[in-house]
Amino acid sequence: MSAIRPVFYVSDGTGITAETIGHSLLTQFSGFQFVTDRIAFVDDLDKAREAAARIRSAGERYGVRPIVVNSCVDTQLSMLLAESGALMLDVFAPFIEPLERELNQPRQARVGRAHGIVDFDSYHRRIEAMNYALAHDDGVALDYADADVVLVGVSRAGKTPTCVYLALHYGVKAANYPLTDSDLDNDRLPERLRPYRRKLFGLTIDPDRLQQIRQERRPDSSYSRLETCRREVQAAEAMFARERIPTLSTTHTSIEEISSKVLATFGLQREMF
Repeated sequence: MSAIRPVFYVSDGTGITAETIGHSLLTQFSGFQFVTDRIAFVDDLDKAREAAARIRSAGERYGVRPIVVNSCVDTQLSMLLAESGALMLDVFAPFIEPLERELNQPRQARVGRAHGIVDFDSYHRRIEAMNYALAHDDGVALDYADADVVLVGVSRAGKTPTCVYLALHYGVKAANYPLTDSDLDNDRLPERLRPYRRKLFGLTIDPDRLQQIRQERRPDSSYSRLETCRREVQAAEAMFARERIPTLSTTHTSIEEISSKVLATFGLQREMF
């Protein structure tokens, strides 16, 4: 049985930075069941005290020292959080001092700066990309002339969440096209996709995993039968190979990894927001 360790992502802003870094760190360790909790917008002393009490309570409940991944920029807040008795991991601490020395300038501690609207042009590109992803989700709109990339695959292979991630974090206009039975019965790439062949990226998945996902969505249906999943995945992979479409399995791959592979494949040099 895995040992339980409570982990808190604490921030004076959204907590996205702390959670992203913390999750990456935790994946490096096995044999533990990490019970995670995000405490966002801890931006005054009272909220810090409440967060510390919550963290301390979790330590008492599980009988083990909690772990806190902290991105609060105010040292007073961090000191109050430390009174919880938790292991404190400050996501900025290892980097601030070397940067201050290199740039010959002290940092300007600004709450929520990591995910604030610093560049309005970049922000609007993200929103525009997000609107595009939603409008071109699941084959709703089929004009991909403005798309940066078109993800292709069978239903529930991970196309939609990847498109959303690419839009939100990189401002990439990503559309997705679900392969239907008629598409899979054909030996060639669907007619509507051929003009955009150079933008296509195939997502595949292990049939057993696909069956589990579909079973949650439509229990005991022909859609979720293992035979159906095997047939669709086999036909999709054969199409990708025949058409020489770059392909990636999403079975054991995170959305972040899938997105990184897509960006690298198409040479999309985008700064992460």
